Amino acid sequence: MSNDFTPRKRRAADWFTALRDQIVTAFEGLEDSHDTGPLSDAAPGRFELTKTKRTADDGSDAGGGLMSVMRGGRVFEKVGVNVSEVYGVLGPAAQKAMAARGVPGMEDNPSFWASGISLVAHMQNPHCPAVHMNTRMFWTPHAWWFGGGSDLNPCIEYEADTAHFHNQQRLHLDPHGTGHYPRLKAWADDYFYIPHRQRARGVGGIFMDDQNSGDWEADFALTQDIGRAFLPAFVPLIETRRAQAWTDADKDAQLVHRGLYAEYNLVYDRGTKFGLATGHDPSAVLMSLPPMAKWV
Repeated sequence: MSNDFTPRKRRAADWFTALRDQIVTAFEGLEDSHDTGPLSDAAPGRFELTKTKRTADDGSDAGGGLMSVMRGGRVFEKVGVNVSEVYGVLGPAAQKAMAARGVPGMEDNPSFWASGISLVAHMQNPHCPAVHMNTRMFWTPHAWWFGGGSDLNPCIEYEADTAHFHNQQRLHLDPHGTGHYPRLKAWADDYFYIPHRQRARGVGGIFMDDQNSGDWEADFALTQDIGRAFLPAFVPLIETRRAQAWTDADKDAQLVHRGLYAEYNLVYDRGTKFGLATGHDPSAVLMSLPPMAKWV
């Protein structure tokens, strides 16, 4: 393994940005479709772009990214597709957390670099499932790894939608070894479980963290296919459900389920905790929260 990871960092960061571009184009295409149900007469939504910045404790520049958010669209009530590339020195709490995860050398050189894409979509139509996806690479002078996955979060569950979403994950992972999908599905089932509610956040998907097989190219290829699986897994569900009529009771169920989603992200999600703890733009970190939610 080369000691100079700069070219690999650049390849990973550029790929996350390219995936972001594909998703933004696909989502705006859904907004332009004519059969968008009760909101078909509204103007199609568009993403607003905001550059984000991370500032180190000493006030120096420590990277940033691009936050792309659409609000009030015909299909998407709120969706964010963020990319970031950040670097610097981990603080004491983050160093301790990394050391607990088995990352060596934190006491000698706690510098780091990280890049990734993070997506959360909350839909107008309660029959359309909310969804989350992210892929990322993390590097220190002593270790590197990939992480990510995607999971489906419907408030009104359809077995056919769940089966399609999971089948696309399997189809994209199986070329890397047939053991990946069942392993990452089980990991997602465990990771997206809400202990205080004693239930899952949604209907699952795939999830991995700390992926380092020793073969950077193989792990990067696996991470890319996790990202590539997203659009064929998700977009057909929205094309099927976006024009479906809904009731006030359906909308109420959606708002209650969003409360569940908010609880998980604020209490348990690693990415939320890491982003806030390391000084990244809080608006970008909390992009995942729904525009409206309720608790009963």
